[in-house]
Amino acid sequence: MKLQLSKPLAFIDLETTGVNISNDRIVEIGIVKILPDGTKQVKRKLINPLMPIPAGASDVHGITDEMVKDAPSFKQVANEIKQFIDNCDMGGYNSNRFDVPMLIEEFLRAGIEFSVEGRKLVDVQKVFHMMEQRTLSAAYKFYCNKLLEGAHSAEVDATATWEVLEAQVERYPQIGATVESIVKFTGEDDIVDFARRFVKEKGVEVFNFGKHKGKPVVQVLKEEPQYYDWMMKGDFPMDTKQKLTEILNRTLVRKP
Repeated sequence: MKLQLSKPLAFIDLETTGVNISNDRIVEIGIVKILPDGTKQVKRKLINPLMPIPAGASDVHGITDEMVKDAPSFKQVANEIKQFIDNCDMGGYNSNRFDVPMLIEEFLRAGIEFSVEGRKLVDVQKVFHMMEQRTLSAAYKFYCNKLLEGAHSAEVDATATWEVLEAQVERYPQIGATVESIVKFTGEDDIVDFARRFVKEKGVEVFNFGKHKGKPVVQVLKEEPQYYDWMMKGDFPMDTKQKLTEILNRTLVRKP
C-alpha cells in the first residue's frame, strides 16, 4: 500500500533557539512538500532569530550566531513560507506538539494570519510511538533500514520523516493510506490549541489544566470573566490566547 494524497503534504522540521514555544525562535526551517503525484519540492532557510542562540541549542543542531547573522528574520520570509505551504496538509515528527505550534507563534509574532483550519496534521512520531516507541533516527533505521546521516539538519530530518511515513503506510495497513485516515488513527484530528491548555470532550472545549480542569471554557468565562484577563496576561502561547479569545467572542455573539 502506498501513501495516497488528495492534496499536497508539507513535512516541516524546525531548528530553534530552544524548546519554549512562547519565548524561543526558529533558526532554520526545512520543508519537504510532497504533491499528490509524488513530486517533491523542497524549501530550506536559515533564519536570524534576532536573539542569541544558546550554546546548548547550537550543540544539538550546529547552527551558531555567526551562521545566521546575515540571514533574514522570520518576519522577512513569513509570506514566502506561507505561500509555499498554502493548501497543504502538514506533517512532521513531534510536529503537533512542537514544530506546528512554534511555526504558528512565529506567524503571529510577524503579524501574518495563518490558520491550520481545514488542514490535516500528520504527526509521524505519534504513529511511531503507538506502534514501536523509538526516536527519529531509530525510526529511520527500523522502517527504512538506513542510517540517518546528517540528523538535526532541518531538510534531512524532514525528508527522513516523509520516508518513515511512507514505510509506516506500507507496514501498517490498519492506519490507512490517506492523510485523513492517519490523522484519525492517531487521534490528532480535533486539536483546540497546540499547548493542550484546552481539549474537546464530546465536541465541547474544556480546560485541560489548573483549577478549572475538565470544566467547559464557555462556562468558566461566564462565571469567572476575570479568568480570561488572567490568562491573557499570563505566560501562555499566543496560539492559546488566540483560541481563548475566539471562544470568548463566540460566546458573546451567542448571548441573547
